[in-house]
Amino acid sequence: MTRQRPPAAGGRPDRKGDPWKTAFFGVMAAAIVAGVAWALLGSGLLVVRSVHAAGTPLVPRAKILQAAGIRIGTPLIRIDTAEVARRVEQIAQVQSAHVTRDWPNKVVITVLDRTPAVAVPQGGRYALVDKFGVIVRWAARQPKRMPLLADPAGQASGLRGSAGVRAAVTVLQDIPAGLRRRIQAVQAPAANAVVLELRGGIRILWGGTDRSAAKAAELTALIRGHATYYDVSDPGTVATGG
Repeated sequence: MTRQRPPAAGGRPDRKGDPWKTAFFGVMAAAIVAGVAWALLGSGLLVVRSVHAAGTPLVPRAKILQAAGIRIGTPLIRIDTAEVARRVEQIAQVQSAHVTRDWPNKVVITVLDRTPAVAVPQGGRYALVDKFGVIVRWAARQPKRMPLLADPAGQASGLRGSAGVRAAVTVLQDIPAGLRRRIQAVQAPAANAVVLELRGGIRILWGGTDRSAAKAAELTALIRGHATYYDVSDPGTVATGG
């Protein structure tokens, strides 16, 4: 009489082939990983074949590509997008750069230009400076409707990162358009002490960048008078003179 082997615990028969099956799937997984690694790093399938970088009014495409320094044929996975963006942002006219991999074989660089907002007279020319205090370009003449930044601290090249410059540009953006067109110059010895100079010898102490809407409303109502000095730095206690 033949005795049957009792089933394994849990009622399932003992499967002697399980170790072989495990080894088989392990080998398959390793092969897949190796294949993916080869495709990403060792083959010519997923390498950089083109770099798309649209030129801007201030920065030619060739200059962007030169700064990016991406070699055609480099495995796409090896492109350090953050490092490429950092290199492109070294161009003075570039405010920011965004770099992405476009699989299977392209890199895309998107650039945001700096926007000059004030003109700083220096050495018979004008440095056109953005809100971060960075010189975007130089001009022989002051551009129309671009206010002067009067009495800047030091040379134009020393304005990068100036809180005063950033506050001045913010105020210029917040002030009503009708008044903005009359501004000839702006002073910003500190971020909370912005002064606007309008045509006709009118001076406005704006103060900081806070409560812009309230300051604009007070100024719009008061400037219909004949004063030459307005202090709207504290909208609750506006003062005029002259």
